[in-house]
This record gives sequence, structure tokens and C-alpha cells, in this order.
Amino acid sequence: MQRKATVQEILPDGRAELAVRRESACSGDCHHCGGCGAVGQILRLTAENPICAQKGDIVYIASDSAPVLWAAALVYALPLVLFLTGYLLSMRLGAWAAAIGAAGFLAGLVPAFLYNRRVKRRPPVYTIIGFVK
Repeated sequence: MQRKATVQEILPDGRAELAVRRESACSGDCHHCGGCGAVGQILRLTAENPICAQKGDIVYIASDSAPVLWAAALVYALPLVLFLTGYLLSMRLGAWAAAIGAAGFLAGLVPAFLYNRRVKRRPPVYTIIGFVK
């Protein structure tokens, strides 16, 4: 996954502190569709600096896409699958089927919370891969 970032500081250990504008899933162009109108947040992160970017440079950064896809599967797919499985297997119980499905949904959220804690302990590694021209 690649994003644009601005170098804020050069750290002594060969890394750089960057500012990255967080965009929404709709690419942050709310003025085109009149959507949510959310204000873009600025995230500060640290990245490896193998290209010796300097303060003020606008650069591309890259990170592994696998953690993002894994998190999406845990947050969206697993709870849905557990809800449907619980509901469909307990349909003969009548009104209890919805409660069992809801319990499956909530149980499906537990791995997402655990994964979130793991990512907070070991944040993703970003690398500056090039300059924006």
C-alpha cells in the first residue's frame, strides 16, 4: 500500500517522522458528492528513510498490505459468518435463533479486538520509497 506523506523531522537512527493525511474510504473528495464532509486527520508516523529524504520533502511511503486485509477480514467477515452460522443452525429454536446469531456475531468481534491490541504493541513498518514529483 502506497501513500503520500510529508517529512516533518529527520531522526538520528536513519528514520524520519512523517505527516500523512488520513483519507476516508471514498478518497476524501466529499466536495464532489456532498458526502460525509469529514475533516481529514493528519497522522504522524515514523518510517525507514533509505533514500535520505530531508525535512519538507513530499514522499511516497509503503507498507505491507497483508495486515490491513487481515484486519478487514476479522472485523467484517468473521462476525458475519459466525452470525449466519449460529442463526441458520438454530432456526428450529424459533426466537432463540436471533439471540444465538447475535452471540455468534459478538464472539466474532473478539479476535478483532485481540488483533488490534497486537498491532498497537507492534505497529506496522513504513518505508519511504520515493519522492513525489
